[in-house]
Amino acid sequence: MNTPARVIVVDDDASIRDAIADCLLLHGYQVRVAADAAALDVLLQSERPDAIILDWMMPGEDGLSVCRRLQARAIPILMLSAMGSAPDRVIGLEMGADDYLAKP
Repeated sequence: MNTPARVIVVDDDASIRDAIADCLLLHGYQVRVAADAAALDVLLQSERPDAIILDWMMPGEDGLSVCRRLQARAIPILMLSAMGSAPDRVIGLEMGADDYLAKP
């Protein structure tokens, strides 16, 4: 039996965070959620996710800083952000995101 992929969704907007988590759960993923970088750090102390979906603009440490910090862990990161210009996407990818998706 295959173990479902584990994903952590990090976004300070609860409605976005919960909508993404609900969709992933419906498709068979194991999902944990965090409202900010500090909550993500707590989860990462006990969990090894297969991927992280990460918002760029959050209170406290932003998603770009989190990407830089987590590069050594080799966890795939999908940056999900309202910052959708081409230069913003390039910055996100250069900071360590594996993929970048602009919020509508």
